[in-house]
Formats: sequence, C-alpha cells, structure tokens
Amino acid sequence: MQKLAPLLVGVMTTWLCVAHAQEPDYIIQSNAAPLNPMRVLSQPTPVPPVLKPVSTASAPIVALPDPVPTAAVYGSKKKVRIGLLLPTESKAFGEAAQVVRAGFEAAASVDGRADVVYVDEQENDVAARYRSAVASGVKVMVGPLTRKGIAAVAPYVTVPTLALNALEPGLAPNPKLLSLSLTVEGEARQMARLMRDDGRNNPLVVSANDVLSRRLTQAFLDEWRKETGAAPLVLDWPAAGAITGAVAQSDAVFIAMTATDAAALKAALPPDMPVYGTSQLNTRKPDSALAGIRFIDMPWFLMTEQAEVKHYPRPTATLTVQTERLYALGIDAYRLALQMATSKWSPASLRLHGVTGDLKLGRDRQFERILPLAVMMPEVK
Repeated sequence: MQKLAPLLVGVMTTWLCVAHAQEPDYIIQSNAAPLNPMRVLSQPTPVPPVLKPVSTASAPIVALPDPVPTAAVYGSKKKVRIGLLLPTESKAFGEAAQVVRAGFEAAASVDGRADVVYVDEQENDVAARYRSAVASGVKVMVGPLTRKGIAAVAPYVTVPTLALNALEPGLAPNPKLLSLSLTVEGEARQMARLMRDDGRNNPLVVSANDVLSRRLTQAFLDEWRKETGAAPLVLDWPAAGAITGAVAQSDAVFIAMTATDAAALKAALPPDMPVYGTSQLNTRKPDSALAGIRFIDMPWFLMTEQAEVKHYPRPTATLTVQTERLYALGIDAYRLALQMATSKWSPASLRLHGVTGDLKLGRDRQFERILPLAVMMPEVK
C-alpha cells in the first residue's frame, strides 16, 4: 500500500471494501494548502479560492455503557434519539470515524432536533452493542462504518439503520438496512454517462496499477457497455510509446488515476483533447497541468454558496480534501437519519440535496450520489 504523509496523529486510514480485507476508497493524507479557484458548470456561483474553517460546537453526545440502562440514553423526550455506531477507537479506522463523527455532530448541533447516542463499534461485539442501543430506545441507527461490522449487525436490524459503507451482495435483503457511502464506482458510472451526454463515442480510459484505478476503470467500462454496447479502449499508465496510437483512435480521455499521474498524462495529450476525471483529481493545490479537465465532486467543495452547504459549519480541524469528504458524509448521514426517524418514511421518499451530492435510494437499498461537474482552472496570480 502506498505510503502517504501523516495527518493529525499520523494514521493512514482506509475503508474496508471486501469482507476481511482492506482496500482504499478515500485515503487520509496531508495537504493543507488552500483550494485553487475552479469554474463550476452546474451553477454560476464561483468557488472561493480559500475554504476557511469556522468553529462549531459539539452536539450533545450520550455515552452508551454495556449493558444499557434506559435512563442513560434518554435525553430530552421531545427529541428523537439517534444512535451513532462508529469505530473511533480502532487503530485502522479510528481517525476516519472521528472525522465522520465531527460532521455528524456539527449537523446535529445546527439542527437541534436529536439526542445522539454514541456507540463504539468494536469488532468483537458490534452486534451486541447494536442490539443494546436499539433496546434502549434508539429510533434510528447510523453505522457501522466497516463492511465487517455491517455484516455482523445485519441479522439484527429491527429499526431503520443507515450503514456508512457499501452493502455486500450476499447480505439478506432488509428494507430497514440502507447504505450511504463514498465508494468510487458511483463517480465512474456518472462520468461515463456525462461523457456520453457530451457526445463522446470513443473514449480512452487510462488506468494505473493500483486498487482505486482498477475499480474506477471497471466501473466506467461496465457503465459504458451498458449505455452503448461497446467496449472502450483501455491504456495502462505509464504508457511509453503506446499513447500516440491510442489517442488517435479516441475522441476523449477518462483518467482513472491520482492527480499526480493525471498531471503527467495531461501533459502528454494534445491540447484540444477533452479530458474527464473524478474527485480524485481535486486536491487543495492542484497541479497547473490539470487545467481544463472536467471532473465531478461534492457540492461541499464546488457549490459553497448553495443553501444546503452554507447551512453547516466547516470543520474546525485542518483536513485534506479527501479527509473532509468524511466530514461531509457525517453531515448527510445525520440529515438522512432524521428522515428515517419519521413514521411516514419510505424508500421512495428518501431523497436529499446533500452536501455530498444529490442523494436518492436505489433498488439495492444503497444511496446513489449525483455530483456537480466542474472544470479545473489554472490559479490566478
């Protein structure tokens, strides 16, 4: 696994992407420089050059001992009780969990309609802790964060539960178990549709030999075949002398790589070649070589003047763009949990103009995220 500079306590955090194995979706890394200005295609409001953190008060958190006395978790009787099940003490996932919790608490403190019951997601007894929280009177559970934790609690889901990772295909269907995650496959599928809508017919997919690149590439290929019946040309990077011929056969390029690799590739492409990418390319200080690339990312970064985004405070800690996505995930998880706490909710009614994207529930019980489109612009000096 690639070594990255430490952030905060120096822990590199990855998501659990298959049972009993770890693969990265978003990796916490160190990069605290301000975001360069970008032109957003989906709305006229420009993105400010610097995203300044503002302070936020913590929402009330109620500790959950084991076993759970009912009096320990009941706050105001006028507020809905929402359980938050996260592995904040985990060596592998603790830092990511803490960032998600910070976003969740920020949204709760702004909204004020819920008492949050915190439950530590511990690998050896996560199911017991989940059941204990439900027995205490929690109306909605948010979490677990890991796929292994989700698999452990799935047989015991009796209240609306919003897992914060993708659901494994083998899980028994349960209408009360839903998923909100930041998996990269959704971005690749959306970009395939966007390129098709732009009239691209022969895309070239450039991919590096790492887990994220392979997942982005496979998701793009699957969606493109679904939309057109054709298979795009795929080129491994670094490409040596093969790039010229591949580009000559293509009318656009989809970059399924990191920002560093993308900058090297972009410099080797003809200036008029349309180039597309995902949020992976959005860093605090993007390389000037990325100028002109069309990419998608969260409203949290691209639409800072949108009402839903302005309503919530920025994190008090300095976070990377990749890490801050987890903070935004916590905000939207809280907002969806409030919807799920009402007696009238149904899968069809669960929609949200979220800070992580426009969210709607798919048939697989996992939320689909539609992201705004932007163009990388060179820094104005």
